[in-house]
Amino acid sequence: MTPVTVVVNDLMQRGYTYERIEPVSTNFDPSFTPDLTPQEMLALGSFGGKYMTDCADEFPEGWYRDAKLCHERHDPDLNYFGVNASQPLSVWRKKGWIYAEDPRGWFQWYCRYYMGRRIPEEDARQIKRWKQMARHVAQVKYGCRNGDATCRPRQRQALLHWEYDSRKL
Repeated sequence: MTPVTVVVNDLMQRGYTYERIEPVSTNFDPSFTPDLTPQEMLALGSFGGKYMTDCADEFPEGWYRDAKLCHERHDPDLNYFGVNASQPLSVWRKKGWIYAEDPRGWFQWYCRYYMGRRIPEEDARQIKRWKQMARHVAQVKYGCRNGDATCRPRQRQALLHWEYDSRKL
């Protein structure tokens, strides 16, 4: 594949440039098997609809067609489970979860990875963080009846934020 250069100019990044070196949605690390695509995540209203409302120039138009977004504020009612399962960006920064090139965090990294960007060290770090969410999958599986969406809704919403399809648990 011929690399594609992307220049980002949104509210959180000006002039950031990266290359997409892999075809879209392929050649993932074999241990990284997300259940949901970024488009599905946006349609589920994850992150209270506020996440990446100013990034439409960077990602495919189709991702935003059915997206549940709120440009003004974080609205937990837009989340699939209707609850707030997010921490403020300030908490993410304080805990060292933010990589400088992805100032919005995990989901921004995933969107760019999905589109073909590769940064080996950061990819390994984020995939390790994603794998650590499996403990929450286990807690929902063992603590709830299968399909009971009223059981642990915050934990289920958090799992959706991490590309685990907790609607199926």
